Formats: sequence, C-alpha cells, structure tokens
Amino acid sequence: MKIAISSTGPDPDSQIDLRFGRCRYFVLVDDKTENFEFFDNEAAALSGGAGLQAAQMIADAGVKVVITGHIGPNAINVLKVAGIKTYHCGPGIVRKALQKYIDGSLQETSGYKVGAQSGGGRVGTGRGLGGGRGLA
Repeated sequence: MKIAISSTGPDPDSQIDLRFGRCRYFVLVDDKTENFEFFDNEAAALSGGAGLQAAQMIADAGVKVVITGHIGPNAINVLKVAGIKTYHCGPGIVRKALQKYIDGSLQETSGYKVGAQSGGGRVGTGRGLGGGRGLA
C-alpha cells in the first residue's frame, strides 16, 4: 500500500511539511517494501487551489494513506472520495511519522484541519485602514 507524507525535502530524514497543499515534496513509501520515492508538489506554486490539485495528484498516484499536518476541506473531500485515509502528524521527521503510522499511534483525521498557513478565513486585527473589515 502506498503512503504519502508531506515533506520539506526529498529524503525520508526530511522534516514533515505541515502544509498539505503547499508542501514542497511528497514522500511516497510502500509500507510492505519500505521503498521510498519522492516527487515535487507542483501544486504548491499555484495561486489558488493548491490543496485540491495536490489531492488529485496523490489520488492519481495510487496512494491509500496521507500523513500530513494541516489539510483543507476541498483537499480532504477529494481524498475521501478517492478512498484515501488521512492522518494528522505534528512536526518531526518523515521516517518517524511513518513509524508512528505503522505503530498505530497516529490519529485518523475526521474532518479538515487548517492552520494559520492556509491563508483563508482569518479576520484581521483592525490595525490597518480597513479596521479588520477586509477593506483596502
């Protein structure tokens, strides 16, 4: 079974990238053979829809499990429709996240989990000319 882990680098000893759609790389690993392969997340450079495109890329690669930090609602919906399970993992090394999954110590994501990196849905602090109302 193929597992995808969002990563900052093309190496199993790279840090997990907590941003699913905007991660720099995906590390793919077969849980039986533990063979690693790496690919650039071309969706990260998109101005919008990065999570959606990354999810489609993962689905097209035949992945069955995703390990990441923050994932948005559109991406998680694409993954769910494709029958791909998602697991939340905090900061750490890709190889250790894989071991946590194998050990059963990662929690399956029940909904989407978006952090400050997502860029969406945040209300301003009101210090600018718009007073926190989103006005220019």
